Amino acid sequence: MSELVQVAVAGSVNEAEELQALLTRAGIEATLEGAVDEHPGAHGDVPVRLLVAADELDAARDAIEALTEPDDQLPG
Repeated sequence: MSELVQVAVAGSVNEAEELQALLTRAGIEATLEGAVDEHPGAHGDVPVRLLVAADELDAARDAIEALTEPDDQLPG
């Protein structure tokens, strides 16, 4: 089995699960892991790391980039 590496950090569990589902649809298995050791409070979301096999890192990045095309960005 290949080493797991971080492909992204999501700002919330919901965002992480959405990215994980996207990667699953692309045929890439992703694992979720808390990005902080202690929850900063009893409420609110915590950052979540998405981990993929090292040999799937490029494909996972491509899949995430396809989801977040510049056309989808809000004007800033």
